[in-house]
Amino acid sequence: MAERSFKKEVQQLRIGAGEEFRGEGILAVTKALLQSGVGYVAGYQGSPISHLMDVLADANDILQELGVHFEASASEATAAATLAASVMYPIRGAVTWKSTVGTNVASDALANLASGGVTGGALVIVGEDYGEGSSIMQERSHAFAMKSQIWLLDPRPNLESMVKAVEDGFELSEASKTPVMLQLRIRGCHVHGRFIAKENKRPAFSLAQALESPARDTSRIVLPPASFLHEQEKIKDRWPAAIRYIKEHKLNEHFDGDQDDIGLILQGGLYNGVIRSLQLLGLADNFGNSRIPLYVMNVTYPVIEDEVTEFCRGKRAVLLLEEGQPDYIEQNLHAVLRKAGIDTHLSGKDVLPMAGEYTTQVMRDGVREFLKRHRPESLQTHAAVAVDAVAQAQTQAQAQAPSSQLEITEVARPKPAAKRVEQPITFHKQVDGLASVVPPRPAGFCTGCPERPIFSALTLAQEKLGQHHISCDIGCHLFSILPPFNLGATTMGYGLGASSAAAFNVPAAKRPISIMGDGGFWHNGLSSGIGNAVFNKYDGVIVIVDNFYASATGGQDILSSRADNPDRSTNNPIDHAVRGVGVKWVRTLDRTYDVAKVRATIEEALTTDIKGPKVIIAQSECMLNKQRRIKPLFNKAVKEGRRVVKERFGVDPDVCTGDHACIRLSGCPSLSIKDSGDPLKEDPVAHVESSCVGCGNCGEVAHAAVLCPSFYRADIVHNPTGTDRFLARMRGAVIGFLQRRRAARLAQYAL
Repeated sequence: MAERSFKKEVQQLRIGAGEEFRGEGILAVTKALLQSGVGYVAGYQGSPISHLMDVLADANDILQELGVHFEASASEATAAATLAASVMYPIRGAVTWKSTVGTNVASDALANLASGGVTGGALVIVGEDYGEGSSIMQERSHAFAMKSQIWLLDPRPNLESMVKAVEDGFELSEASKTPVMLQLRIRGCHVHGRFIAKENKRPAFSLAQALESPARDTSRIVLPPASFLHEQEKIKDRWPAAIRYIKEHKLNEHFDGDQDDIGLILQGGLYNGVIRSLQLLGLADNFGNSRIPLYVMNVTYPVIEDEVTEFCRGKRAVLLLEEGQPDYIEQNLHAVLRKAGIDTHLSGKDVLPMAGEYTTQVMRDGVREFLKRHRPESLQTHAAVAVDAVAQAQTQAQAQAPSSQLEITEVARPKPAAKRVEQPITFHKQVDGLASVVPPRPAGFCTGCPERPIFSALTLAQEKLGQHHISCDIGCHLFSILPPFNLGATTMGYGLGASSAAAFNVPAAKRPISIMGDGGFWHNGLSSGIGNAVFNKYDGVIVIVDNFYASATGGQDILSSRADNPDRSTNNPIDHAVRGVGVKWVRTLDRTYDVAKVRATIEEALTTDIKGPKVIIAQSECMLNKQRRIKPLFNKAVKEGRRVVKERFGVDPDVCTGDHACIRLSGCPSLSIKDSGDPLKEDPVAHVESSCVGCGNCGEVAHAAVLCPSFYRADIVHNPTGTDRFLARMRGAVIGFLQRRRAARLAQYAL
């Protein structure tokens, strides 16, 4: 069950030539693949291209009608190796995954693919999530493209440009016999727009034809001596062919401006932000017409030297906007200009940050600094007053205006002027004050998450047995590193939790603990973690969190999912796989919310005399996916008048002591605090918010930790029967009697 269904939206993929396509970037890329005659598509989900895999899955019937094969790969390495179908046969193939982490996993297959080259077009769609929205280490895909001579496209983030980039990517790949990377940034993946569609194409050469007429060319296989010739072929044949195609088809773009003694060179993916920054400086209009000439690198590798020198010749200075580090393109351009004998000054990281995301504000400041140094007259388009003073005056005027509320916007737009003026970016004046008052809120588990009780149990076990070394993994369970659990020392990669503890396989008074999820287990952990542990007689504890889905990437089905998936083989137990590679000590817990049982199992694993890896499989369904599954069924039953019961939990404020140990051991977002209402009880009491999904974890934690009995469960009955109503009246009468008696006694003994 994916996070979002695209069943309705994918019907747009059927539209024909001349019709207008409207939708999200991910959907447009899928349409572009079909228009390009792709023969097969594969990949591994991950932000920001998770939805691309979901779209492809929901559109599988359309793909099958066109003879396109689609599969969700076990890992990025599997996806990359799938492109082998394009090595010997003229079949277009595309694969996709999440940025540098996916490319790292796929690197072996990609390097071999790039070495031998391809016959059919091979396109790697990389979801580049560099910057603030990223969940991974900050690196760029550019380095791998350079290392293996894979051409890298970075199109302008609008639907027309991205669709064209997909089509150009296949053509470029075939023209140069080289795989091509298409880099899609977060904003590009989710931008909405429109373009004029073309007809979908069936693959010109099908996979079935390839099987029925097999071909082989030993010069394409990475085996000496052919592998030595591949490097020469890249430089002498493929590179020139790529440059020739890029130049002839004008994949990079040049936009003129009237201030032609300066210029901006930018990665295509930064185009929208650059135009916005120029608008704020009064140097571009609302239609994107820039007064400063622009050279937009929709192909960031290889650099087309002739185009660069032609753009820079005759200019006093140009500014390169290259997001991230190292400054690969800037170094390249310096070499190009110096070799060509062009003395144009090249700015880049001298006025822009070396690291970090290039937001509109960052680029605006960098462009302004560049203009101050090389063309200050360009900035004389606004009133002769400091921008900060303008912003401050606007803020003060808003604050002093009677009955006016301060507008909370990032950009305060001034009134239209006779000539274009610089527009200051003004932030809410109280932001700094709020930051000092509102406490930081670290990322954490969702309400009702079945993984939270596992780490509550682990916390309790360590209180008894002492602190242990814990190796974490990629996935939702990584939130255990943060408060309130503060567990875990390292995380080295998806499915590498157990491998991260391999060095600690030495005799000691305490055993190491490692964590991995079910997604990581099937991705990499079975062989590199469990298999390695068995082979090396590892004596530590491995906890596999089985929540039935690849939850962190959007809730996609995996081998051990419990759902009946018509297109995939599911219901393959992790227990069988673990025992199959030789693990003898295995404990399967089918309800993680039983904190006491989970705690006892962890303590047993840490203290048993049995040697070898100890594997605990902790199972409970991801609460987000469970709610997506049961809510529609629940609402339907209520509308049909059927009796249904919803569980809710709460805290009795009269019993709660206000020590908040339950919150420290749980951390559930629905478990909060409120005023006790009792003047003799100064500390606020625990309180369960309405966002509670009734998992019962808070009460289980309280019980396992031997805390107070203040938690209670309430069953809310929808469409109650006559019996329910009768029992409710009886309970109300008894409770009312007891309440009146208590009130009377309190009144009797009151001072």
